Amino acid sequence: MSFATVRGVKINYKILGSDGPWVALTPGGRREYKEIETLAERVAAKGYRVMLHDRRNVGASDICLSAEETEEAVWSDDLHELLKQNDALPAFVGGSSSGARTSMLFGLRHPEATRGLLLMRVTGGAVAAGRLPENYYDQFIVAAQEGGMAAVCETEAYADRIAARAEHRDTLMAMDVNEFIATLQALRDLFVAGADQPVLGVTEAELNTIKAHTIVIPGNDNTHASASANAAHRMIPGSELHELPLEFQDIDVVPFEEWEPVKEEIATVFDAFMRKVIAGE
Repeated sequence: MSFATVRGVKINYKILGSDGPWVALTPGGRREYKEIETLAERVAAKGYRVMLHDRRNVGASDICLSAEETEEAVWSDDLHELLKQNDALPAFVGGSSSGARTSMLFGLRHPEATRGLLLMRVTGGAVAAGRLPENYYDQFIVAAQEGGMAAVCETEAYADRIAARAEHRDTLMAMDVNEFIATLQALRDLFVAGADQPVLGVTEAELNTIKAHTIVIPGNDNTHASASANAAHRMIPGSELHELPLEFQDIDVVPFEEWEPVKEEIATVFDAFMRKVIAGE
């Protein structure tokens, strides 16, 4: 593992490719960068350097909880600093689901550093608004209330983080349980405040101000409904939309690994898009 200290937090990162324009790809949920690595390998093979990282509070990166802003906003600023440290700006920034939200916020907060946006599986709609607060916050609040930080460590998500870096258990066990609960409740409130937007976490007014060249690839499940991707495409000026040959599945979430058969197509579409952007600069 390679670590960089980013805004006071140790971030686990990996760079694929040795030459070419910079691309940053971020996975969905609160999952490690490994989820998106096979796509990143395909992009790197087309002549790009691809930055992957575990976001703070994810994978092997430090657990450092605060509730001043949404997690996606914090992650976007962390990514900007990580790319800056590697002399990788401006960059094409993209991702899937929460990675797409992070990328849109990157484009809004750091427009001068954004060469283009590569958005997949944009989140929105009633199913996402209904299930994600439980996924990201409520289950851990309940665990902490019922069994303290030891119970939090036993949840699947935090057990995975401890497996990624054993010292996370000590970090978690040293936390004041009441502060942990209060922080997650505040983060939940911030998240829910943006959950009723057509594109979760980003307002129409904000989308209208994105200046970066953008391509949007819709999802095919109820959390990543095509309506959300179409809304993003409609609201981001000049954006492009690419539909994959995937059937809609009437389920909460299609795991990203099930997109393996279309990842070469995604990499090819992203490559053509980025080459067009570069040629027009």
